Amino acid sequence: MKRTVHYIITGCIAALTLVGCGNAPSLQSYFVDHQESASFISQDIPISMLNIDTSEFTEDQKEAYNSVSRLNFLGYKSDSTNVDAYTNEVNKVKAILSDEKYMDLIEFSDRGNRIVMKYIGDDDEADEVVIFGSSKEYGFGIARVLGNDMNPQKMVTLAGLMQGADIDEEQVKSVMNFFK
Repeated sequence: MKRTVHYIITGCIAALTLVGCGNAPSLQSYFVDHQESASFISQDIPISMLNIDTSEFTEDQKEAYNSVSRLNFLGYKSDSTNVDAYTNEVNKVKAILSDEKYMDLIEFSDRGNRIVMKYIGDDDEADEVVIFGSSKEYGFGIARVLGNDMNPQKMVTLAGLMQGADIDEEQVKSVMNFFK
């Protein structure tokens, strides 16, 4: 009887260990784990709240814009007192984004700022688009772009348009002030 109980307990511990090892961190769990931390800012932004003028957009650009329903944003502020913590958090995000489920869209650096754009899905439709930008001077931000029928290539075009878009700064004021 003792031997049977011993085998059952040992088997349960082994099963729990194996199940626990398969739980790689996800971007969603990273957001949840850090959204209440003082070093982070988290904001869920419906795309309609940005009040972007789409009158100059082409049909493809309008289609891409209309396929986005909201942005989940998580930002981390860096300064000279938290360089190690910043590096640690950036490495965590990079490890999550290195998962093979994230497909590369575009990656570039500009004056010390690094931008990576990835997506989950296939060549025709993205379930989620992720934009990760980092700067040792300011910190980093991750935007999860969520919507329906998002085309990865059109999302790259849309991201380029957003840089020059006239966005209602009042809607993202708390994010901008966080990084000052």
